[in-house]
Amino acid sequence: MRVLVTGGAGFIGSFLAEQLLARGDRVVLFDNLDHQVHPDGVPAYLPPQAELHTGDIRNRTELAPLVDAADVIVHCAAAVGVAQSVYRPNHYMDVNVRGTALLLELIAERKNPLQKLIIPTSMTSYGEGLYRRLSDGKSIRVDVRTSEDIQRYGWEPVCPETGKPVEPIPTAETSESKARNTYALSKRYQEELALSLGNTHGFPVVCLRLFNVYSPRQSMSNPYTGVLAIFLSRLLAGQPPVVYEDGRQTRDFISVHDVVDAILLAIESSDVNGNVVNIGSGIARPIADCTRKLAGLLGRSDIEPDITTQFRKGDIRHCTADIYRAGRLMGFIPKVKWDDGLTELIEWATAAPFADRSSQATDELRRYRLIANVETGAST
Repeated sequence: MRVLVTGGAGFIGSFLAEQLLARGDRVVLFDNLDHQVHPDGVPAYLPPQAELHTGDIRNRTELAPLVDAADVIVHCAAAVGVAQSVYRPNHYMDVNVRGTALLLELIAERKNPLQKLIIPTSMTSYGEGLYRRLSDGKSIRVDVRTSEDIQRYGWEPVCPETGKPVEPIPTAETSESKARNTYALSKRYQEELALSLGNTHGFPVVCLRLFNVYSPRQSMSNPYTGVLAIFLSRLLAGQPPVVYEDGRQTRDFISVHDVVDAILLAIESSDVNGNVVNIGSGIARPIADCTRKLAGLLGRSDIEPDITTQFRKGDIRHCTADIYRAGRLMGFIPKVKWDDGLTELIEWATAAPFADRSSQATDELRRYRLIANVETGAST
């Protein structure tokens, strides 16, 4: 089988390529080698047996022959990162939405039917996750918080009807999209375009809604994505990781190896066709605790996180994956243990080139008034 992986030089694409090659598939990688992600050009970790083509996902001439020749396509190419997307909306929509639209158009124009299209999308499409109202146990959705909400109620979301406390619970795929930032909207539109056109033109599509993926090979110099890699860059520089809010906000982290397993399962399973499927661990982890765990594994327990008590506009408080559908439709079970995954990440990070550019990202956020001091309500 010939598999085309767009964004194939990235960490998900490269690990996927290795597994596809190991099972005997022919692998074609397509990537623009964006300098922000690949400052040194073609990464050394790419398997030499994979066929690498450099180009832009928005370029029909470069992409068309690769699409025509593929049996299966895994579309990983994307501009990634919530914070940067807020002040680069044109770029994110152009790459993520127009690039996907071109890919879908080329698939529809094929003479031979495509066996399957897999698109890794994003949990950011949910906005805030699912919550349970403490007063009566009812499951509810809440909107993404504003500075005014936090000043009035504190860090935790409240019931929009009563203003009373709620507690986070795992979020299922049936939950309404409350995407608010540019990146989240672009990934939502990817899903809707792909599922709609796949149904219209008769090619099978699966959208894997990824939660927070961590992995070796993540860029150690890109301050806009991969929060654990960003924290590690700070710790390796002897600096405290910068944590917004009070540090008790949670994320669901999933190892790249589990993500690759999920992609391979989705390729083989017909039951999952036409579905959006959560891929996460199902475990909520407080962000400040994650920094302390990394510091401890690095032998730098003396470095405490810099908890700023500032609000980064558009950030969610909690969202954890309900992974029942992934298990039912394709037998997905996350296998990588948290400590094992972090140890692997640290081993990679300590040997890889790194640059702490978090202050650069913070300066950009301040420039666009996207960091708010919730004690005064004034943007900084």
